[in-house]
Amino acid sequence: MENNLPLAGLEPESVFTYFSQLCAIPHGSGNTKAISDFLVFFAQEHGIFCRQDELNNVIFFQPGTPGYEDHPPVILQGHMDMVCAQDPDCPKDMAAEGLDVTHDGKFVFAKGTSLGGDDGIAVAYAMALLTAKDVPHPPLEILVTVDEETGMFGAAGVDLSDFRGRRMLNLDSEDEGVFTVSCAGGARAAVSLPTPRRAVYGPCLRLTVEGLRGGHSGVEINRNRANANKAMGLLLARVREKMPICLTSLTGGDKDNAIPQSCVATLVAMGTDLEAVNTIAEDLQRELRAQYDEPNATVSGENLEALGGNALSTADTERVIRFLTEAPHGVASMCPDLPDLVQTSDNLASLRLGDTFEVRFSVRSSVEAEKQTLLEKIRSLAEELGASFQASGEYPAWEYRAESPLREKLVAVYTRIYGQAPQVVAIHAGLECGLLGKKLPGLDCVSLGPQMHDIHTSREKLDIASVARTWELLKAVLKEL
Repeated sequence: MENNLPLAGLEPESVFTYFSQLCAIPHGSGNTKAISDFLVFFAQEHGIFCRQDELNNVIFFQPGTPGYEDHPPVILQGHMDMVCAQDPDCPKDMAAEGLDVTHDGKFVFAKGTSLGGDDGIAVAYAMALLTAKDVPHPPLEILVTVDEETGMFGAAGVDLSDFRGRRMLNLDSEDEGVFTVSCAGGARAAVSLPTPRRAVYGPCLRLTVEGLRGGHSGVEINRNRANANKAMGLLLARVREKMPICLTSLTGGDKDNAIPQSCVATLVAMGTDLEAVNTIAEDLQRELRAQYDEPNATVSGENLEALGGNALSTADTERVIRFLTEAPHGVASMCPDLPDLVQTSDNLASLRLGDTFEVRFSVRSSVEAEKQTLLEKIRSLAEELGASFQASGEYPAWEYRAESPLREKLVAVYTRIYGQAPQVVAIHAGLECGLLGKKLPGLDCVSLGPQMHDIHTSREKLDIASVARTWELLKAVLKEL
């Protein structure tokens, strides 16, 4: 293996070597052809049977090691795509360039961008297992999917008719010592509002909401974090009360499953009073810092040199503002049986104002009826304002399995190695296990992974020691299955 990679010297060496190689290849959702081909080349180089489907999913098959040839197969599963997030001043083109990966001895991270530990570390584990010479294991069926982060499209479209395994280790969890055994279902929603423009004369302003914490819209939706798009709606509504305004641009958020960290609007204002605008911005900034866990929230306004622009009418501007202020976001309900578990939620994820006003949502629920009710609420508001609505990427909840020999084995092995029992939980975030369970009737599945922090943000980091401990756990479990 190469030893001049940025994570050279970290243990387990094979896992971090493969992770470094993966990070060198751009692999944001929707941009997975190169990394998929890399995995195929890896298989060919090592004489491993694999197949790559038309979606770029890659599946590896490996026989059991001596003494395990006749054991039932075990499925290992993760996804190859990542959420591409970066600092505002980071110049990297994440669609064309690899990550600047480094470490500080405790954590692995990428300079200025997200790391893609979610879920590159699963792929690295799989590659290390496939090439290990000293790891006893049953026959392995390894599924690496595409586009999990944008709707689980790889899992939805993959053909698993040649799979024999009915025990699956999903390696897409981010908390060491936590075994996930159930998750919410979900859907994406897109709203499109026609916004014709005309020449409007007057002073121009830029309004900015930034510095928010963001985070995963499933895992962290209940952690009292503000949504930049919702905050901008409130800011625009308050400015509009002081003076007529016409929007010229509006941009916020860029990932369906990430809580927006920033939002920027430009507008033409009639009778602008920058001092009044800044007072409104300062008041909102104080509110965000007081009401949410947002110590670095920043809200500001500034004059632009332009006098006029190609803008929306005041009526269409009002429709955009109304949509932002009335559209649902956040926790809709908590699970009555598990008080700390979110049952239904919605993330007003991204918006863009061009010739049309485009808004995207991510809706999650472990109760199908509540998911549909929330989608209907968005649909009704969109249609009331003259906008179109489309739901897509629906995926089922992964239901809890009362009897799970796989879960019992994992808990026993973990307890023996760590000296304490793991947590066994249901989560609000979506995992591919529900979709794959529909394709593999009787599937017994547990999700696990090493410790990560701040996934889907440029602050993402991967715990080095946890990667090593999880590797040892994975090897021990495979030895006993």
